Formats: sequence, C-alpha cells, structure tokens
Amino acid sequence: MPVKILPSRVALVPAAMLATMVALPLQAQILDTTVQAEVQINEDAARSQTNVDTLSDQTEELLSEYRAVLRETESLQVYNTQLERVVANQRLEMDSIETQLGELEDTNRGVVPLLIEMIDMLGQIVENDLPFQLEERLERVATLEDLIDRADITTSEKYRRVMEAYQVEMEYGRNPYAYQDQLPGTTRQVNFLRVGRTLLLYQTLDGETTGWYNPMSRTFEQLGDEYGSSVTQALRIARNQAAPDLVRLPVVAAEPAQ
Repeated sequence: MPVKILPSRVALVPAAMLATMVALPLQAQILDTTVQAEVQINEDAARSQTNVDTLSDQTEELLSEYRAVLRETESLQVYNTQLERVVANQRLEMDSIETQLGELEDTNRGVVPLLIEMIDMLGQIVENDLPFQLEERLERVATLEDLIDRADITTSEKYRRVMEAYQVEMEYGRNPYAYQDQLPGTTRQVNFLRVGRTLLLYQTLDGETTGWYNPMSRTFEQLGDEYGSSVTQALRIARNQAAPDLVRLPVVAAEPAQ
C-alpha cells in the first residue's frame, strides 16, 4: 500500500503582526525615555523656579538697599549743603572775632591804665576814710593790686572786680552797721558803730566806756557819759534788735566856707 505523505503545517504570521510585535518593545523603550525626559524636565523646571524665586528675593533685597542708599545720599546732600552754610557762617564769625580782638587789644591799652588808677584811688579812699573794718578793706585793695598783674584773668574780669570793690565801698555809706573788733592802739575788744561814712563810734563790751573817731584829729577819743545810752540804743538798732528811732550822737560841725 503506497504511503501518502501529508505536508507539514507551518504557522504563518502576517507581516503586519510581526512588525507590531517588533515595534512594541521599541515603543516601550521610547515611552520610558519620554517619561524620563519629562521627569527630568519637571525637575529642571522646579530647580529653575527655585533659582528664579531666589533671584527674585535677592533682587528685592538689592532694590531695598538701593532705595535706602538713595535716601541716605539725599540726606547727606542736604546735610552737606547745610554744613557748607554753617562753615561759611563760622568763617564770618571768625573774621568778626579777629576784628574784635584787634579792637579789644586797643581797648585794653586804654582800660588797664584806668584800672590801675582806680585801684590806687581806692587805696587812698580807704586810708583817708574813717578807719572802720580797716583790715578787710585794705586786704580788698591788696587783692586788686595783685589781680591787675595776672595774665590768666581777662581785662573784663579785672574791670568787674574793681567795680565790685567800688560798689562795696558805696554800700558802706547807706546804712548803719555794728561789728566787734579790736580798738586801734589797744588790745581791747569793743563794739563799733558805723553810721554811714560820717561817724564811727565805739563802746566797750561792758558798756562802761563810749568813744568815737574824731575825723579832725584822726584819733579815737572818749566821749562823755551822756552818749553812753544813745550809743547802746544805736547799736541795738543797727543789729535789728530794736525798732528804728532817733538817737543823740556827736556830729562834726561843718567848717565855714573861706
């Protein structure tokens, strides 16, 4: 019996299907690459945004600093303008001071001799006046004589001190004044009564002896007992221990005109 050979079955795949099967791994690879690229783009975009935000903050900070510098510059310009005016004014003041110093030097040359003469005259007044508070007044004159030669004291201060001394001397003639001191030529402490610049009386501390300074003889002389109570009362009035009142005191009569 003849043998019949049947043909073998071979599976035939269409070309389109074969192409699709080949393309799938490639598409997957491309998709994967695309996804990775997208992720990278997103990461790059995030980093770029971060950089942009940082640059924006830095720009805002620099802008604020720039505005502050502008304000400070404007302020300095105003200050410099004002300072220039002040400097210009100070230069005028310096010129004025130099002029005044020159005039002051001329004034000093005239004032200093006058002060020396006034001090000398004050000394003569004290020596020829009633000898009340003599030590204090002579010391004041001596202080002025030392003062006039001092270079560390201005002429204006010297003038003020001299005028002050004259003012003190003028005040002596306004009111009665009582004080305690040693009677010249003795060691006895007595109460003195100065009545202006016209009369100087004294009384011992026990009230037993009363006297006065005689401007004619320029000596201290004892008075009669009739003046004792009057001088005691006058001393109390001068010390504000009694109300003002009239008292009987000796007065030198004026000499008739020649």
